[in-house]
Amino acid sequence: MTSRQLAALIGVSQSAVSRAFTPGSSISPAMRERILASARELGYQPNAIASMLSTNRTNIIGIVLSDMRNPFYPGLIERLTQGLQRVGRQSLLFNVTPGANIEEQLQAIRQYNVDGVIVVAATILSEKALSWAIEGRRSVLVNRLSLDRNITTVCVDNAAGVSAIADHFHALGRRKVGYVAGMTKTLIGRERRMAFVTRLAELGMTLVGSAAAGEYSYAGGHRAAQELLAEGSRPDAIFFANDILALGGMDALRDVAGLCVPDDVAIAGFDDIAMSAWPHYELTTFAQPVSDIVERSVELICNAPLGDGDARQEILSGRLIVRRSTVGAGGGPVDGDPRQSVKVA
Repeated sequence: MTSRQLAALIGVSQSAVSRAFTPGSSISPAMRERILASARELGYQPNAIASMLSTNRTNIIGIVLSDMRNPFYPGLIERLTQGLQRVGRQSLLFNVTPGANIEEQLQAIRQYNVDGVIVVAATILSEKALSWAIEGRRSVLVNRLSLDRNITTVCVDNAAGVSAIADHFHALGRRKVGYVAGMTKTLIGRERRMAFVTRLAELGMTLVGSAAAGEYSYAGGHRAAQELLAEGSRPDAIFFANDILALGGMDALRDVAGLCVPDDVAIAGFDDIAMSAWPHYELTTFAQPVSDIVERSVELICNAPLGDGDARQEILSGRLIVRRSTVGAGGGPVDGDPRQSVKVA
């Protein structure tokens, strides 16, 4: 059965049938339910391929990712695909894997007729490769900054986040601080380090050592924490550039170095992944506003106008989550509450 036949049988227009099966379209709830009920009774299902051919739209958004080992991204991808589904879009995931032939993988992205592309970090893509992959398509770059002013980006306020962590260490009376980076050549990686070091200087604190894991992984954080301690001057607080690094680092500090967290060294991360709240860790961290990131990304990929000069940079506020990796069982510096949530604009 075609949509034209269904429309004739129940006495409505063909466009009304199309709108009934399109989430968010202009049609009354009563009319939508009447059409859907009749479709179920008569066994009608819209033909997605026919619709693509007639409208030259697929309602499919390509999602490009390159770091599935970082636990922050699977959770973000899950909520992003759900957000797209709510507005009638489906997702096609392109996992651009390190070590593979990047040219071949990018060619596959261009071959699929997707309506738009959301690039989630994808740190192994150069600026040139990134621009080529999304050329001619509506695109949004999530959790990564770009020098290309024609690419719309959605990102948390990294500078405010790391400054909030430095302020928290200072309020605890910690003065000798260490820093563990993930990937040092990315714009976000450089921004986090620069903002953190700058804020330490403003507060009169000392950066006693730093290490780079070279990746965002548990093993990388475990290894980098030991390298940091081997530099000589032991810090009384360490900021890890993201949570999974911090979890690996905490275990190295406890199990290898024999230190007590937070009595000997306070630990903080960035992202607020689910594991950061596990009882073994209870990690103080700066939470990325995942719901806001998803909402803005979906809105921009679906509704933002195309063309030169239309790109924008969305910088969103996050939240400092204070847990026992910095304040211990005895409470924290503010009102004695060991678990606090402080929004940072």
